[in-house]
Amino acid sequence: MQKHKLAAVLIALSAVVIIAVAAFSAISHSAETANDKGGREMIVGKNVSLGDVTEFYYTYSSSSNPPDYKRYHFYVSGDSYMFYYEKREGDHWPLKESDITASKTMELSEEEWARFTSLIEGGKVKKRSDNAEAGDAGPWLYLYWQGDRGKYQEFAFESYTRLAEFEQLCSSLEG
Repeated sequence: MQKHKLAAVLIALSAVVIIAVAAFSAISHSAETANDKGGREMIVGKNVSLGDVTEFYYTYSSSSNPPDYKRYHFYVSGDSYMFYYEKREGDHWPLKESDITASKTMELSEEEWARFTSLIEGGKVKKRSDNAEAGDAGPWLYLYWQGDRGKYQEFAFESYTRLAEFEQLCSSLEG
């Protein structure tokens, strides 16, 4: 009789666990769907681990006369931290790859990568959307990380001061 009671208790506990897992899954999916519609923001260093960051793009593209184009790309390649810089100049718009007047690719030290990540820490990542500023010169900022499902990549620095410090870091890396 004891074996039957134990078996019944185990079956009941298993059923409770299965129901709890199903309910949690439904709640998580519902919350994710609601957040996708609501424009959820994630904070770098809190919701997005700094150790998971794989790429960051900064692009400034102005159609002023003369036009101005600058791109900074921080990324992980294998076991290396990398930095890419590109400047385009010309007398026409839009500027194309053939208008590149300066570019540089370099491996970053752990200290340089740590400086970069310290500047993006606290920044916010939100779902990509059609921006009212479309056509604006930017800078346009995008962050990618391990586990990123391609939804939340539009980045904003925590403050203007952090953006200015980031631009100073990039200028120093340009050489």
